[in-house]
Amino acid sequence: MWVILGVIAIIITFINLYMYNAGKDYRLAMALGLSFTALTLCAEYSMVSDWVEVEDWAALMDVVPTMEKALWFLTIVSILLNISPILLERRSKKS
Repeated sequence: MWVILGVIAIIITFINLYMYNAGKDYRLAMALGLSFTALTLCAEYSMVSDWVEVEDWAALMDVVPTMEKALWFLTIVSILLNISPILLERRSKKS
């Protein structure tokens, strides 16, 4: 489930950037991109929680250390990409 939500978050983020470049209202796409990023993190956390409940320590030891770094990186990138239109608008208004 987290993979599907992650792919949707990526697609909507690119839609957000496209809408900004096209001069259209991008705020809904920005909100959806950030929302699907949050849902992806929740789904990943649920998967890890399921592994803890069944005491699948091998899966936890194999996946969690790597996924932790990847999720931090991808979440930061998602936030920066989704808010970049706002930052670019502010910068162009100052000029």
